[in-house]
Amino acid sequence: MTIEELMADGTIVAHKDGNYGSNYPRVEEFGSEGVPFLTAKSLREGYVDIAGAPRLADERADGLTFGFVQENDVLLSHNATIGRVAIVPPHKGRLLVGTSLTYFRLNPQKLLPRYLAVYFAGTEFQNQLAAVMSHSTRNQVPVTAQRKLSVVVPPLPEQKAIAAVLGALDDKIELNRRMNATLEAMARALFQSWFVDFDPVRAKLDGRKPPNLDPATAALFPEHFDHGDDGLLPVGWRRASIEELCEINGWALSKRDDLETLEYIEISEVNRGNISNVATYNRGEEPSRARRRLRHGDTALSTVRPDRGAYFLALNPPENRVASTGFALLTPTEAPWSFVHAAMTQQEVSDHLGQMADGGAYPAVRPEIIGAMQVAIPGESKILDAFHRICAPFYEQAESNRVQSRTLATLRDTLLPKLLSGEVSIDQVALDA
Repeated sequence: MTIEELMADGTIVAHKDGNYGSNYPRVEEFGSEGVPFLTAKSLREGYVDIAGAPRLADERADGLTFGFVQENDVLLSHNATIGRVAIVPPHKGRLLVGTSLTYFRLNPQKLLPRYLAVYFAGTEFQNQLAAVMSHSTRNQVPVTAQRKLSVVVPPLPEQKAIAAVLGALDDKIELNRRMNATLEAMARALFQSWFVDFDPVRAKLDGRKPPNLDPATAALFPEHFDHGDDGLLPVGWRRASIEELCEINGWALSKRDDLETLEYIEISEVNRGNISNVATYNRGEEPSRARRRLRHGDTALSTVRPDRGAYFLALNPPENRVASTGFALLTPTEAPWSFVHAAMTQQEVSDHLGQMADGGAYPAVRPEIIGAMQVAIPGESKILDAFHRICAPFYEQAESNRVQSRTLATLRDTLLPKLLSGEVSIDQVALDA
């Protein structure tokens, strides 16, 4: 059935997007408090990033008629970034969507939100979206065009079974995402403790044993501070710029590179270490901005809107993987990659770069601004080695989780059409699991 037909028979009870024209909020109306305003960028690997969404002032939201979403609404990105899907989770207070998202409110006695989300994320529906875009000069699938798209709606018991089986894969993907957030937060917290707050040094200065450190590692830290030209630092430490510790944008794609295809990472597909999609192009057909070649241990930071958290860590990237020229690639030369990545993904760094950005609608910083940022460096290199020994496994486990999640997503998308066609039975999948 088409979405239009599902609306007519009451299966889909609402199908809308956000506010247009003069009702669309202006940039200056957003702040740190108010109603979360969801856009296509808020949909990440099947979940809704409410915490990272901009906030619209409550009084401004009071004047809006459209775009308020509810728990269990299915969201679909349809403008600029096409085809991302998620279900609105439980949330206290109001939630708004912009014009890049469509929401589907369902009659759960006819169509389950989890089933529809799985179907939307599947290859068949994604191909329908791509077909609409292929006949348009604009990278969007308007609400009116969406209503012509088809959805396979099996009986409710079958929907429940499919949602349970494929939803279990989504649950594992979500678990991996949360685990990764914890692992990376642990690395950043240790960096904050050792290299910003200097907790081990303060503990020794107070005559205490540094907490959570083995004696050999604790012995590496000095017992006093020095008030020098670089400010208050542990004795023997100094401040070093990122450009002293890293090569910045050192490896560019060349016409001489013997590569048949390129795997390309765009800024819009990156959010706080997670890469939603890697596009593959035949050589010569890639976007002009696909120029930054990646090496093991590179930290990629977006220079465009740098306070949005578009960064990732490259661990053992394929030889043909490249990133947009909108990223600054930091290749460590004088410090471990775990140290550089933890340093440059601190919230304070993101906030500082956001304040330094200029350029109107798309504020950006030059790579030199990033290179000029300074971090505290210990005089004893074994401290950096100890940090890497502790934190590198966190990042490596996170990358392993991402690889597993991509495999699970592929399995989910492969199983769906086979379950719908009867080629594979629910019982068979459950037995294999």
